Amino acid sequence: MEDSIKQKIVTKKTIQKSILNWKRDSLTTVFTNGVFDVIHRGHIDYLYKASLKADKLIIGINSDNSVKQLEKGDDRPINKQDDRAYFLAALGFVDAVLVFDEETPLGLIREIKPTVLVKGGDYNPLAQPDDKKYIVGSDFVRSYGGTVDVIPFLPGYSTTALLEKIRKTY
Repeated sequence: MEDSIKQKIVTKKTIQKSILNWKRDSLTTVFTNGVFDVIHRGHIDYLYKASLKADKLIIGINSDNSVKQLEKGDDRPINKQDDRAYFLAALGFVDAVLVFDEETPLGLIREIKPTVLVKGGDYNPLAQPDDKKYIVGSDFVRSYGGTVDVIPFLPGYSTTALLEKIRKTY
């Protein structure tokens, strides 16, 4: 079982082979990204709903380095990138997980060319690049006929709230 999980953790080079095979088989792809630092029910709900939007779900996760660039806090990430990738790859509905080192996944989105680009919660698929609700890569995905979608947050679940609760408890 561990081998099948590890096989889902891929590089930019190896995802290209998978994408070519999936396209040859007329399969669609959905891409999403995030830190996914402390996995909770909200993440699982979001990722499962994302997986329903295409045949294959690809997740890009921020490297430990890029999490620092995002200014999530000095203590973040709590889980290392290899562990975060493993947690996500263990989900049956996930087909591939890639770690990216850049601040945004734009380069990865350009390489993958997903059929559907998905983000969660407070993003806006129609926002402009200068808006913090803008979905990075959305203009590019639409340029070749792909779609962009937002999946609402599951109420009551957020990493920030969970970490606050843990800090207060301990």
